Amino acid sequence: MANFSVSRRGVRNILIGLIMMIAGFILMMGGGSADLNVFNPQMFSFARTVVAPIVILLGITVIIIGIMKKPKEE
Repeated sequence: MANFSVSRRGVRNILIGLIMMIAGFILMMGGGSADLNVFNPQMFSFARTVVAPIVILLGITVIIIGIMKKPKEE
Protein backbone atom coordinates (compact mmCIF):
# COMPACT_ATOMS: atom_id res chain seq x y z
CA MET A 1 0.00 0.00 0.00
CA ALA A 2 2.93 2.30 -0.66
CA ASN A 3 1.17 4.38 -3.33
CA PHE A 4 -2.26 4.35 -1.73
CA SER A 5 -3.27 7.71 -0.27
CA VAL A 6 -5.34 6.18 2.56
CA SER A 7 -3.67 3.97 5.14
CA ARG A 8 -5.02 0.66 6.41
CA ARG A 9 -6.24 2.44 9.52
CA GLY A 10 -8.00 5.01 7.34
CA VAL A 11 -9.75 2.30 5.36
CA ARG A 12 -10.81 0.67 8.62
CA ASN A 13 -12.21 4.00 9.83
CA ILE A 14 -14.09 4.45 6.56
CA LEU A 15 -15.66 0.99 6.91
CA ILE A 16 -16.58 1.65 10.55
CA GLY A 17 -18.18 4.95 9.51
CA LEU A 18 -20.19 3.21 6.79
CA ILE A 19 -21.41 0.61 9.29
CA MET A 20 -22.40 3.40 11.68
CA MET A 21 -24.33 5.16 8.92
CA ILE A 22 -26.14 1.96 7.95
CA ALA A 23 -27.02 1.41 11.63
CA GLY A 24 -28.44 4.94 11.79
CA PHE A 25 -30.60 4.38 8.74
CA ILE A 26 -31.80 1.07 10.18
CA LEU A 27 -32.77 2.91 13.37
CA MET A 28 -34.86 5.30 11.24
CA MET A 29 -36.72 2.54 9.42
CA GLY A 30 -40.25 1.46 10.16
CA GLY A 31 -42.97 3.24 12.04
CA GLY A 32 -45.53 2.83 9.32
CA SER A 33 -49.03 1.59 9.82
CA ALA A 34 -50.95 -1.07 7.93
CA ASP A 35 -54.00 1.21 7.93
CA LEU A 36 -53.29 4.68 6.52
CA ASN A 37 -56.18 6.18 8.51
CA VAL A 38 -54.66 5.23 11.89
CA PHE A 39 -51.96 7.43 13.44
CA ASN A 40 -48.92 5.58 14.78
CA PRO A 41 -47.12 7.62 17.49
CA GLN A 42 -44.13 5.26 17.23
CA MET A 43 -43.16 7.20 14.09
CA PHE A 44 -41.87 10.02 16.32
CA SER A 45 -39.93 7.91 18.80
CA PHE A 46 -36.75 9.16 20.45
CA ALA A 47 -34.59 6.64 18.59
CA ARG A 48 -35.86 7.82 15.19
CA THR A 49 -35.83 11.56 15.78
CA VAL A 50 -32.71 12.00 17.92
CA VAL A 51 -30.48 8.92 18.12
CA ALA A 52 -30.50 7.91 14.44
CA PRO A 53 -29.45 11.33 13.05
CA ILE A 54 -26.68 11.58 15.66
CA VAL A 55 -25.39 8.10 14.73
CA ILE A 56 -25.43 9.04 11.03
CA LEU A 57 -23.55 12.29 11.67
CA LEU A 58 -20.97 10.44 13.78
CA GLY A 59 -20.54 7.94 10.96
CA ILE A 60 -19.96 10.77 8.47
CA THR A 61 -17.43 12.31 10.87
CA VAL A 62 -15.54 9.01 11.20
CA ILE A 63 -15.45 8.67 7.39
CA ILE A 64 -14.10 12.21 6.99
CA ILE A 65 -11.43 11.54 9.61
CA GLY A 66 -10.51 8.28 7.87
CA ILE A 67 -10.08 10.09 4.57
CA MET A 68 -8.37 13.24 5.79
CA LYS A 69 -5.95 11.81 8.38
CA LYS A 70 -2.43 11.69 7.01
CA PRO A 71 -0.86 8.23 7.10
CA LYS A 72 2.24 7.82 9.27
CA GLU A 73 5.55 7.95 7.49
CA GLU A 74 7.55 4.74 7.68
